[in-house]
Amino acid sequence: MSGLKQLAGQTLWYGGSSMVARFLNYLLTPYLTAVFTGLEYGKMSLVYAAIPFLNVLFTYGLETTYFRFSNTKEDKHAVYNTATVSLIITTLIFTSVLLLFSSDIARWIGLPDHPEYFIYTALIIGFDALSTLAFAKLRLDNRPIKFATIRITSILLNISLVVFFLSVAPQIQRDNPDSFVGAFYNPVNAVGYFIIANLITSAFVFLLLSKEFFGFKWKFNAPLWKEMMIYASPLIIVGFGGMINEVIDRIMIQWLTPAASADEATFQVGLYSACFKLSILITLFIQAFRMGAEPFFFKQAQGQQPQRVYARVMKFFVITICFMFLIVVLFLDIWKHFIQNPDYWEGLKVVPILLLANMFLGIYYNLSIWYKVVNNTMAGAWITLIGVVITLTINFIFIPVYGYIACAWSHFLCYGSMMVVSYFWGQKSYPITYPWKKLVAYIIICVILYGIYAVFTLLDWGIWTNRVFALILLFLFSLLIVNTERKEFQKLPFVGKYFNPKTI
Repeated sequence: MSGLKQLAGQTLWYGGSSMVARFLNYLLTPYLTAVFTGLEYGKMSLVYAAIPFLNVLFTYGLETTYFRFSNTKEDKHAVYNTATVSLIITTLIFTSVLLLFSSDIARWIGLPDHPEYFIYTALIIGFDALSTLAFAKLRLDNRPIKFATIRITSILLNISLVVFFLSVAPQIQRDNPDSFVGAFYNPVNAVGYFIIANLITSAFVFLLLSKEFFGFKWKFNAPLWKEMMIYASPLIIVGFGGMINEVIDRIMIQWLTPAASADEATFQVGLYSACFKLSILITLFIQAFRMGAEPFFFKQAQGQQPQRVYARVMKFFVITICFMFLIVVLFLDIWKHFIQNPDYWEGLKVVPILLLANMFLGIYYNLSIWYKVVNNTMAGAWITLIGVVITLTINFIFIPVYGYIACAWSHFLCYGSMMVVSYFWGQKSYPITYPWKKLVAYIIICVILYGIYAVFTLLDWGIWTNRVFALILLFLFSLLIVNTERKEFQKLPFVGKYFNPKTI
């Protein structure tokens, strides 16, 4: 179990710190849905729907490529130097292009009156791109304390700046309009100030990583770069496709929703985006897992019987996300209060669908290790393109009829299809004996338990009766898992002794 122990440690430090940071950032959701109007929240969602696409363009798979080549090449410094020089040059070029065409991008997204949003956004993405390899180097060099400190500090700074710009500064302007803040603050530009807070945070993070970033030498190994780009190129398709599957639905809602006005369509974007964030618990864990798992998986690939480790990791991963699914759907009446605007609660019906979709996505991330370790990243590109076709087709056909509900089902079918295709393709190229029958059964049982709970709530016996019943269902699932997986749990470090029959 040393492999699982190592992964747990890496996930705790690298992924856990990112999970805490993102959860702190997630706590802004109730605040933002309270201080923003529905229209403003929709505008913000549209801007941040564009950022992931541009992040993929700016980093073009270099992070995964850096991990892969650092574990297969003797000269790790040459890998870092070459990757960093490449990243600096392309970041300068791409940022300049974005600044030049910010007005056109704003018009294409559906916010023609605010090109300044995309000027700020271009600078945010530039700083974030330059920080990518520095963060990766901290992970590869096993420097978790600095990694975690920067992650969490940056989010605390961002939250502080957002609260200052959206609550403190307006109050200062009202009380003392002749002050420095009062003279320059424009209360009608709330979304712009939110983006500026992110820009200041991104610049601050880059400064904190300056030692790692500037630790490279201006030595560019052209043959090595070519080899790295051959590996990375399909990952660009994977990245772009992944972002299309993840966020294009917000933009398509803006384009295709049969609304009376553009503002109404923007409100629908905000409603869907707010409810989408209630699936964040599983998403947070998936992101945390990826932070720890990617370098771990590549290192395991060089050892003996890595497939056995991968299979066991998958089992514990699925069990974890099953519990997360139940914790959210069985207590959705509590989670919904993270959205302070009750007008958005009508969209809660999409949350269980999105949670299942994210479960499929997490399983797919686990499965995707096969094409990375066998250097067949083009397979990942093809699988992602299958997902893109499904996403675009379903959204294009059904958003005009069903609105944002179609977006939730497009996520479900997209990620479900990618998961299935990756499993069968991977079994042919890099066989791993996953306990798939048991894992599928766990997921189906979770869905059945949610269905039982949904029917029970129709009896309308009161909110506390519903919560007690939800706890009973969660306990029953826990009992099932403990009895089924007791031998596995007994082998776990630290907690295994608690699953001994004598202590249960």
